[in-house]
Amino acid sequence: MNFLFLNSASRGWGGNEQSITLTARILSARHEIVFAYREEEIGSHLNFKKYQLPFLFEGDLYTIARLVQIVRKHRIDVIIPSKRKDYAIAGIVSRLCGTLNILWLGARRELQNSMVNRLVYGTLADGIIVNARQIKETLAASGVVEERKIKVLYRGIDSTVLDRYLRHPGKEAGVPMMITAMGRLDKNKSHDLLLRGFARFLSLQPGIEARLEILGEGNERPNLERLIAELGLDGRAVLRGFCSDPYPDLGYSDVFAMTSESEGLSIALLEAMYLGNAPVSTYAGGGVTEIIDNGKNGLLFEYGDEKALASHLLKFYLEPEYRRKIADAARKSVAERYSAERVEREIVEFCKEVQASKHP
Repeated sequence: MNFLFLNSASRGWGGNEQSITLTARILSARHEIVFAYREEEIGSHLNFKKYQLPFLFEGDLYTIARLVQIVRKHRIDVIIPSKRKDYAIAGIVSRLCGTLNILWLGARRELQNSMVNRLVYGTLADGIIVNARQIKETLAASGVVEERKIKVLYRGIDSTVLDRYLRHPGKEAGVPMMITAMGRLDKNKSHDLLLRGFARFLSLQPGIEARLEILGEGNERPNLERLIAELGLDGRAVLRGFCSDPYPDLGYSDVFAMTSESEGLSIALLEAMYLGNAPVSTYAGGGVTEIIDNGKNGLLFEYGDEKALASHLLKFYLEPEYRRKIADAARKSVAERYSAERVEREIVEFCKEVQASKHP
């Protein structure tokens, strides 16, 4: 099949962009991939046939006309838009060209049952790919789109890349305990909760040797820098900024912490688990429970509960054998469930099912 991915992100490289690019890379092993994007920061990560377009607004006639040309030139079978603005554009182009329009929705959205939403998510969309059961349930409950058009597909990891950074046998986690977090520095990621939980953890027992590194950039940096100073965490907690290759850090880390208020399927969490981190996370609106079985391959806590976060970190610190047991279970669960082969097979099967339903 020939796929055209759309991404009109203007805020730079983030988890959604990493996820859709990884999926495109997985599909490229057997299928033709074309990518249309807005910002060069996104384009610089792409190794496919690619086109930079304005994506000014939902009715941008120039972008629509260029996409029609691209679809016809590359004989595209499926358009996969990944941002809200892209959904309407892809819907128009798909109807002009007779292709499938499969929306990529990676976050929980409570949609209003409006005429516009029914048009974009219902009439103009042939199917919707989500990465968590709870996202599907929330979307179906809105009445905007029929449940049969929504497919939960767990997005994969690129194990061929990650395997180079696996912790070697004998390279055991040690002291100080390294805690890593990764994601855009914004309100939803709640790194302030992580910093407060980390500070409380350090205060629970004298002489704790632990360090926290947060990989990512965003507009919350000034607030987080002030909080680090207020909590007396200078030298213990570091904002590393955007990291183009985070895998050496994740491979060295002992614990991966995620304190988001809401998440779909976090690729960063999956990669950290695969690389041998014991994960500790909020329930993040419920989606994380489809990755982590509390107490078996990770530890979960309610959003905002910094005491519980500190307690989990202390348990991992005081019981390194338990931490390694959780880390081993985390890696095994990701390797079994999120393989590239499974992602490719399930996406193609879904597209074929949608195509068959349109032309019985």
